[in-house]
Amino acid sequence: MVRTGKLFHISQQIQGDLLYFSSTTAHLIKHPCKKNIALYLGRQMFFTRDNFKSSLLPLSIPTSMKVGIPEVTSAHIADSVLLLVVNQKVYIYDYEANSWNASIGIEHPVTHVSGDNCCYSGHPFCVDISNSVFAYLHGDQISQTNVYFSNTRGYRFQKFVYEKQAELDGSLGGIFSFHSLSQVGLLLIDQGKARFSYSEHPLNSSFGLPFDYNGTLDILITPGQKGILIFWFQKSLLVSRNSGQLVYPVHVREGPNTLYSSISEANITIHSVAANEYELAVLTQENNLLYGSLGILPSSLIKFAGQNIWSQEAALMFTDVGRVEILTPVPDLVFPAFDFQKCPVNIQAILMDPQLRVDVCKAELLQGDFDNKMYSIDMNSKLELTALMIPRPGMSLVPLAMVSNPHSLGLQAVIYEAGYTYDGNIKHRLNISLRQQHHWGRADPNFTSSIKRPTGSTITLDIANKEISCVDLKPLVCPKFFEISACHHGILDPVGLQDNYSYIIEREAYDPNFKGQKASEDLVVDYQYEKLGCPHLVYYNTPWKPVVELWREGKFQEVIKAEFVLLEVHGLFTYTYSLTAQTALCRAQPQNWTSIMENAGDKWPFAWDRENYVSCHDPDNDAPLRWPNVPYQILGGPTANKVIFDQRNGIYVFYISIVDPYYSYCHLHTTFSVYVYGAFPLSTIPAAVTIIPLMVAMLLSVWLAYAIPKLLHTEKGLRFKGFWIHLCRRCRKACACFRGRS
Repeated sequence: MVRTGKLFHISQQIQGDLLYFSSTTAHLIKHPCKKNIALYLGRQMFFTRDNFKSSLLPLSIPTSMKVGIPEVTSAHIADSVLLLVVNQKVYIYDYEANSWNASIGIEHPVTHVSGDNCCYSGHPFCVDISNSVFAYLHGDQISQTNVYFSNTRGYRFQKFVYEKQAELDGSLGGIFSFHSLSQVGLLLIDQGKARFSYSEHPLNSSFGLPFDYNGTLDILITPGQKGILIFWFQKSLLVSRNSGQLVYPVHVREGPNTLYSSISEANITIHSVAANEYELAVLTQENNLLYGSLGILPSSLIKFAGQNIWSQEAALMFTDVGRVEILTPVPDLVFPAFDFQKCPVNIQAILMDPQLRVDVCKAELLQGDFDNKMYSIDMNSKLELTALMIPRPGMSLVPLAMVSNPHSLGLQAVIYEAGYTYDGNIKHRLNISLRQQHHWGRADPNFTSSIKRPTGSTITLDIANKEISCVDLKPLVCPKFFEISACHHGILDPVGLQDNYSYIIEREAYDPNFKGQKASEDLVVDYQYEKLGCPHLVYYNTPWKPVVELWREGKFQEVIKAEFVLLEVHGLFTYTYSLTAQTALCRAQPQNWTSIMENAGDKWPFAWDRENYVSCHDPDNDAPLRWPNVPYQILGGPTANKVIFDQRNGIYVFYISIVDPYYSYCHLHTTFSVYVYGAFPLSTIPAAVTIIPLMVAMLLSVWLAYAIPKLLHTEKGLRFKGFWIHLCRRCRKACACFRGRS
């Protein structure tokens, strides 16, 4: 019995509306990454940050939220926030900041939320998993229901558009992000049968196999992104190991000789279900505990002997591998805080009971350095993994490696003997090669996922003939920019650049809306030296293309020759391109920054990337070439396109994005700066004002050079010549008198 904080009679008041769960059976949700975080859902709800090691007040929501009936129909823990569906609306409790908020963007009633958590690393892909949440109305007609999606952990939702949703029949049983398969799965219920529909190629052309849907099934996504789903109701327990493509009932083993094909056949009434990455446990109303493993291959649940462990408020949870706890809240007659009765169960100790006749584990060791690590495999890349397996003396093991998304990731495994242990056991080494399925060349194109789309997959290495007694033998799981600078040439001073350096962009040279229109006033720009360093030096009168390098963890990889685009981040438009759509040999009208920004949404203005890029050389691009003389704004790739600067000196800060969808799944982008030099200042006097008088003066000079010699041979010319001679003589006399007086 856990009882804390009640030594002194300190009054504790419950503030707000007390929340309660709509189901008749208690549920318990544990945070898969933060093991001490959990939520108990029953007639009262309790949220703990220490794994129920202290007495707790029932969970309440502030009255300022105005929830009306405080009935909770669904809950989900998304990273550091708790999402609750209360009275058909979604509310967020940030337990770290102890604050409540109502979700924004949901315009229709919802009853359920669904999501997942990634515990492997701080990789952006992992963060996206934890941030993604769906909200929906369970039981609504699929063809007309409204589904909402959030990538902000539920703070802000937007309508989710599921392709061909209007053509689907049946009611909605749930919508889920199957990250292990890189699919969104929609559960359709129709006439007592259910099946999954998937969002992406190649699974979007068919459905998962149908299965019996009795009652309202709770769906539990097990941690670890392995694609294991658990469907349960009081008289039904189903499991899928491939994200709903195949769903089958769980067998129950009672004693050494009795095996039931389903929960209903075993005459069992389920009260609570718990699962971790590797195990499944069931608490029944008949005071029984059932246990089984969640390995690669299907296995049955083993039924333990009955004890007085069940109550209406009891809930089941795993505290560690092979350790289960039955939790029951206990009210206090004096204090409002509830105590907790805990019944710990050591699964390994129970399995040692001779009456169960459980075979001894055949394996001594299964070890790999890739366990619980996340890797990124880019296009045309390969990942090599190794594992070590040691069987018990005289035993034979069958290792099995499997990927959760074979449409995306292919594998090849080799096993060989790698010596002996000190006591004579054979050591087996497994080498596993992983590569994009498309590049193995062994799968039909109708089987592989689109090469353009970044996908995820989880590889699991397990032992196929592993006994249930191998509790501690866990499967191994593994979910899968440029330099001659202006400072070097003395044009700019690096010390000055670091000392709050700023420069001015003339209003005639930039447009803050990136439409090529002159601004209304000059722009003062603070140069970010820490981010940009010294600008690279570019001569204005030489066509220029940046040399783009790929670096990884401080090591140079290669020069990127794929297609990329540039955009001056402050709206400078005093540059163009050497090629047009016609001279770039485009078959279709090429994209440009103007067309991309029109549909940019929240990504404006830097919205051009590998996901929305369409090459004008692509034979499948049917956009007609209507304006062949527009500048071609894509650099790299098959063309020799370059940037041509106007007659203007100054700093340009460019955003660069690799748009070639076949180069990398990563969104490769960065910013860098250049200093354009060598341009003489533009004249403020119009060219016509200087050129016309100059031409007149030149023509007059030529005419005089021709006319004067001829004029000197005429009578007028002789008189004109005599006048100048007489004038020169008078000047000499005057100069002589002046010298004499001096």
